[in-house]
Amino acid sequence: MTQQVPSTEPDLAGVRNFRDVGGLPTVDGRRTRYGVLFRSGHLAHATAADAAFLTSLGLHTVFDFRNAADQRLEGPDVELPGVRNVNLPLSDPADGAAFWKMVRDGDLDQLRTALSDGRAAGRMSSSYRTIIRERTAEHGQVLGALAEDSVPALMHCAAGKDRAGLSIAVTLLAVGVERDAILADYLKSNAAHRRYKVRRSSSAADAMSPEVLELLSPLFDARAEYLAAAFETFEQTWGDTETYLTHGLGLTPGTRERLRERLLD
Repeated sequence: MTQQVPSTEPDLAGVRNFRDVGGLPTVDGRRTRYGVLFRSGHLAHATAADAAFLTSLGLHTVFDFRNAADQRLEGPDVELPGVRNVNLPLSDPADGAAFWKMVRDGDLDQLRTALSDGRAAGRMSSSYRTIIRERTAEHGQVLGALAEDSVPALMHCAAGKDRAGLSIAVTLLAVGVERDAILADYLKSNAAHRRYKVRRSSSAADAMSPEVLELLSPLFDARAEYLAAAFETFEQTWGDTETYLTHGLGLTPGTRERLRERLLD
């Protein structure tokens, strides 16, 4: 039976940014159901206790939006008994292994060249637009699976902020969740206990200096401007959100209704 009451957010040792996407209001006065849709960072470092908690959720499917470079860096997800794992790589907002190597290993001059003067934030906004424009097949596949039999479901990428954040946002739009509520849930990834841990290989005194952290922060922040860039892309590419959902993602009225039945109270 689907859980109908709010779940207490767990203190997971090896999984960051986990939360239940329940309780969000829709434009027609309903709310997203607790216990059917979850989001998080990767599961590669989940402890035995973390895995036991995740197993207790009765998950049907885990959607992993990481690419091969992510999986080489962090490792594969832990195996959860009876859970289907679906890997659907989405565009990395930082655009690949070479960029992340620079983030981890680059000196201050390299970071300034790549990230200063709004370049880091601009890179993130651009990547959000690209994911919306170019990953319609993947988002359509996820929504179709959720409508059929794939709940309860957990969506994650590496940090659980960008690729998973956009996939959650698209899912919530499809069932009519208010945009302000979608944004509020997205911005929860900024909480200190949820944020991805920045790793720098250098042991030099300035490797994590205030300037370095400021240069890197746009990559690890959830910013309203990034989600706004995604929303603007609906209008720029398809004319409006409804056309994006129906023609861009191929969602039929029947699929939308099944999604609402599964995800809303």
